[in-house]
Amino acid sequence: MRVVVKIGSSSLTDTSGGVDHAAIERLSEQLGVATKAGHQIVLVSSGAVASGLPVLGLANGVRPTDTRTLQAIASVGQARLMHSWNEAFSSEGLIAGQVLMAPRDFMVRAQYLQARGTLERLIELGVIPIVNENDTVANDEIRFGDNDRIAALVAHLVYADLLVMLTDIPGLMDADPRFDDSASLIEEVEEVDADLEALAGGAGTVRGSGGMATKLAAAKMASWSGVRVLIGSASRPGIVMDAINGVSGVGTSVKALDKRLSARKLWIAFAVPAMGKLVVDAGAAKAVTTSGRSLLAAGVIDVVGDFAEEDAVDVVDEDGALLAKGLTHRSATAVRAIAGRRSDELTYGSGEIIHRDSLVILA
Repeated sequence: MRVVVKIGSSSLTDTSGGVDHAAIERLSEQLGVATKAGHQIVLVSSGAVASGLPVLGLANGVRPTDTRTLQAIASVGQARLMHSWNEAFSSEGLIAGQVLMAPRDFMVRAQYLQARGTLERLIELGVIPIVNENDTVANDEIRFGDNDRIAALVAHLVYADLLVMLTDIPGLMDADPRFDDSASLIEEVEEVDADLEALAGGAGTVRGSGGMATKLAAAKMASWSGVRVLIGSASRPGIVMDAINGVSGVGTSVKALDKRLSARKLWIAFAVPAMGKLVVDAGAAKAVTTSGRSLLAAGVIDVVGDFAEEDAVDVVDEDGALLAKGLTHRSATAVRAIAGRRSDELTYGSGEIIHRDSLVILA
């Protein structure tokens, strides 16, 4: 089985923000067991920023927020984080290979194919790739827990069978365990829906950049790629092999859906924020959702927001129900100027707003 394992900063660092070597050793031992059992592993490891904080005297319980400082901290912390993994891997007879990635590696086809080729070759050589976001040069992404999304995209990239997302709680709970002692684990999820997303809440701990919301979003991405997901506690003994073997009750299991979006459409659907909305009539809604058509100006009855060309926008029906999401060829101003008009009424162009190749059906 090919497995992507993702572990977050809060599970890799101690209360002061320094690297928790015991946690790294525990997971390395589990990866060693899985590898010896014949499974192929890709590790997505957060922790560069958290590892750099104490070195620079910034582990005071307050995570910096400005990009330049975070990039500098990541630069210092990444080397220390990899050193810790290398030492722990050596004890298990494992070889690590560092792979730093950014969201654009999944959007530009040439870079996507290059990334896939590199990861495949590392796996062929018996190396465990350790993937991290390239925080040193990232900008907005560094603040949004993108390692969760990158883990889902990597699972898609390498045709993984399973994505294991390790965190500091047992999985998705039916209430926030920090405030409700009666909170219990949700063991099985058929499909991630709006109710579950609302339940997941917001950010996690000071030492991490995300929370259950980002993990659930990543699980949704992976499940739409046909990848089974297990969200569970990094401190649980043997959780990696239990997840591989499908043991129940070890975390929250999210079922793989019977579909596989392209990497580009996966990114559009779940990783790019919508900058506006296009309200469409019943005819356009049917053409887009059931006939696989592009969205044309003739079907647009309202434009919400101030978006630019190539921004992502939601496509909703007259009742506000979400139908699709896509990259618009025209700005909000340009769409307003031609909304409701047929292509043969326009002096130039086809009236196409979103091409079907840039449109993901979400209804």
